[in-house]
Amino acid sequence: MSVISVKNLIKNYKVYKKEPGFFGAVKSLYSRNYELIPAVSGISFEIEKGELVGFIGPNGAGKTTTLKCLSGLLYPSSGKVEVLGFNPWKRENAFLKQISLVMGQKNQLWWDLPPIESFLLNKEIYDIPDKKFKDTLSQLSKLLDVENILKIQVRKLSLGQRMKCELIAAILHSPGVLFLDEPTIGLDVVMQKNLRDFVREFNRKYNSTIILTSHYMEDVKQLCKRIIIIDHGKLLFDGELSDIVKRYVKEKFIKVLFEKDVKREEIEKFGHLYSYKREESIIAVNREDAPSVAAEILKKFEVEDINIEEPDIEDVIRDVFTKK
Repeated sequence: MSVISVKNLIKNYKVYKKEPGFFGAVKSLYSRNYELIPAVSGISFEIEKGELVGFIGPNGAGKTTTLKCLSGLLYPSSGKVEVLGFNPWKRENAFLKQISLVMGQKNQLWWDLPPIESFLLNKEIYDIPDKKFKDTLSQLSKLLDVENILKIQVRKLSLGQRMKCELIAAILHSPGVLFLDEPTIGLDVVMQKNLRDFVREFNRKYNSTIILTSHYMEDVKQLCKRIIIIDHGKLLFDGELSDIVKRYVKEKFIKVLFEKDVKREEIEKFGHLYSYKREESIIAVNREDAPSVAAEILKKFEVEDINIEEPDIEDVIRDVFTKK
């Protein structure tokens, strides 16, 4: 049985359209025009226990709206959603105690209090036994290296330190399902890596089901075997990250380092010349032709090194977004 099941999820927003100027304001007192804006348009997917899934798409694609429907913050316009066997929008206590939502742009810690105060509050909210609370807090604090800042006011902490404490607050109760919405936004590369390592370890240790949204493809590449891509509320792709290259990209790159200078026109015979230098070139060829083309190059030229490479995953995702 799937931990998360989404079938034909639709979420529309009713948006008021006001005419400009003073007369528009007066007119709105008597008559208002509304328009339905689709945020999510009939997407379906299922996620098994322990999966760590990347949920990606451009701005306005409907990612956050979907997560809010899954966590019960929004009521769907239509469709069926189940998380851990519950209807999320009923907001039952038994359901809320098993999930957590972390939004990189939202704070749940009390700004003028040290993090430990918020942790103690969450302990009472989630009915966490004393021993489990102490053990879990000790483990998480060591993993994230925040043991020395738990008694410092949140507003005096750096962004990275606050984000670590936000994560601890969200997972103190060891949720079975964790929604991470842009958890590394605004963090430097070192802090991003630290948080990625932590999420990976948490998923491994607790077998928690995690949905991760991020505009940093490095987060997705490092953590997620499976990705779901949506755009304008519609599902574009659902499968393994490695499969997206095979599905959307028809070419591979052959990178050749020649022992001697080679003329451009000689190299262009083998495929599309993606990059050219006299001693080094990159040629784009059809995927199925790459081995034979590489063999021909080795026969014809004196080659110091040759590699057959896949396109960068970020370029592939960008093409998916733009070409639909």
